[in-house]
Amino acid sequence: MVLTANDIEGRPHGMTVNSLTSVSLVPPLLLVCIDHQATMHDILLAERRFAANMLSAPQEALARRFAGKHDHRFDGIGYRLSESGLVLLDGALAHLECEREVVHPAGDHSVIVARVVGGRAVDGRPLLYYRGGYAVLG
Repeated sequence: MVLTANDIEGRPHGMTVNSLTSVSLVPPLLLVCIDHQATMHDILLAERRFAANMLSAPQEALARRFAGKHDHRFDGIGYRLSESGLVLLDGALAHLECEREVVHPAGDHSVIVARVVGGRAVDGRPLLYYRGGYAVLG
């Protein structure tokens, strides 16, 4: 899963997260925990909207790129902007467009609860992260 958001100047940013949790179906809410040291932390607190890009099985390199230290993560990466201007990665199985509802401090992380306000999904095999490595469903 790669979260993407634009900073205050409109530049795209992204990071791989190893979990995103469904909180509620009505209204559709999810939560994600972000380390205070993560570059995206302050962006996600400053900007209300972000996208969650659920990667497909062949996108392991993309997941690794957004997980590591990389100054120009979007160089050479295919993406498009949603109608609301959110970054949606090419080849992802699903995109969830989210609007931050509340942030809870939790130790060295912030727990962000967001409402899903849009999205789409296609058929395919998801990329999974399990026991410290990437895997796919058989």
